[in-house]
Amino acid sequence: MSSLLTSPMVDLDTGAVIAHPAVLDAGGALRAAPLPMVIELPMRVVLSGAGALAPLHEALRRAGRHPREAILLLTGACQEQDRPLLRVGVNGLRTIGYLLGFADVGTMGAGLDLVTDSSPYLLALDPDVVARIPGDHRAVAVARAVVTLARGIGAHVMAPGMEREAQVATARGLGVRLANGPLLAPGPDGRIRVPLPVADEPADTVMLGPRVQELLLPAVTLPEEANAEQAVAAFGHEPTITSVILVDEFQRPKGSLDRSRFLLSFAARYGHALHGSKPALRLADPPRTVPRTTPAIAAMQAAGRDATRVYDDLVVTDELNRCLGIVRVSDLIRQVAAMRT
Repeated sequence: MSSLLTSPMVDLDTGAVIAHPAVLDAGGALRAAPLPMVIELPMRVVLSGAGALAPLHEALRRAGRHPREAILLLTGACQEQDRPLLRVGVNGLRTIGYLLGFADVGTMGAGLDLVTDSSPYLLALDPDVVARIPGDHRAVAVARAVVTLARGIGAHVMAPGMEREAQVATARGLGVRLANGPLLAPGPDGRIRVPLPVADEPADTVMLGPRVQELLLPAVTLPEEANAEQAVAAFGHEPTITSVILVDEFQRPKGSLDRSRFLLSFAARYGHALHGSKPALRLADPPRTVPRTTPAIAAMQAAGRDATRVYDDLVVTDELNRCLGIVRVSDLIRQVAAMRT
């Protein structure tokens, strides 16, 4: 179902998989995955109106997924006379909850002014541009321009089709954060290995421990309007889940549900009757957030500021305060202990 994204989308900073390409099973239904899915959507479908988008909404519903768990990557160009109609369609999709992106930005895709007006979540470079870096200075210039544009509008940049370590190094140096391709495909053991550069950091920075982005774990998230029963179901799917993070439409953390405290409230007498159909946010604590570049020791200090929540998961955020994942305090303790032995 996706020709541009044929392997998981990987965060080059952390090596974490953050999204999967949409896949159809033998029956033609979307195959559900625990992480967001990327779905390529031709612009002509958006221009065709709400009726043409109905199969997409139904496929997500049948897969048990919410629109905010899908990134729609718009492909193709848009004629000048069709731009007002495309803006209406894009705004409608965003209102429903979809995250939006554009493919082939900077080359044959949508015009830069249209991209800017649409406030997308993701900009995908043309695979041909990626294939030509780092050897072609013109391709590097295009990639740099797209990164600059993305920073200005608060979007992420994705580099598809990574095949060589030199491409990863150049893309990372330009500020590209997301990528996919044969080089980043899962190995025989199912793991993805990103060639990470050797950091040349001052000694005092090294003594503060690794940054929290290196200890990042995927967060289990629910929309902030989710009810308590939905949160119970999320915890019930996997016994190792220690927290559920409630996020708004832009993936910004609004509340944190600690497993022990939340389930204890629910298990109390009349707990289900009192809380089941009510918003889970009523039982949530304020999220304890740390920027992704926070060193381990500084993160531990942040965790210790509230004695009643010392071991609560920390929510790791990007530069726009969007939830990237969580870091567990137990992992921070192990890292700091290892530094001092």
